[in-house]
Amino acid sequence: MKLKKVSLVQGDITTLPVDALVNSANKSLLGGGGLDYVIHKKAGILMKNACIELNKAKGGCKTGSAEVTIAGDLPSKFVIHAVGPRWLDGTRDEPQLLCDAYNNALLRAEEIKAKTVSFPNISTGIYSFPPQLAAEIAIGTVLSTLPTYRTVEHVFFVCKGTEHYETYRNILLQLEDIHIDILL
Repeated sequence: MKLKKVSLVQGDITTLPVDALVNSANKSLLGGGGLDYVIHKKAGILMKNACIELNKAKGGCKTGSAEVTIAGDLPSKFVIHAVGPRWLDGTRDEPQLLCDAYNNALLRAEEIKAKTVSFPNISTGIYSFPPQLAAEIAIGTVLSTLPTYRTVEHVFFVCKGTEHYETYRNILLQLEDIHIDILL
């Protein structure tokens, strides 16, 4: 069994050359605000058309689920559109739905035989999920399930801002017996 690797990166997720870039998408898959907007803009018309076809065929993507498209003009091969929950009050299954979004994104990555996968901070922007809890869920979900996948070898947590980066870094530094690359 190959050794699995997790890296923390501060930067722009759209510039990382990975097999699969995870997009923090909305249910329609047709683009929205924040990172979703940036990814759609940089990926261009090919990915947009793939999202339109998915929307027509499946009616979009429900919260906690994930769908795959081509990456268009991005340096990745695929985009996995994971729909995280909006934070309302914490009593509407938001933590489980966020966990499901990460799990389903990894499952899709395995299905498309992606060796490298980059994750943004799903739901922490305009969906207002508390960053500390979101980071704990992201890290816990990925680290607990990554060993079960045959193809996925390297996961990148990509944080655009310093605040999210420091949150992830502090959590990862507390973990024992796990080698994490912390990159700037």
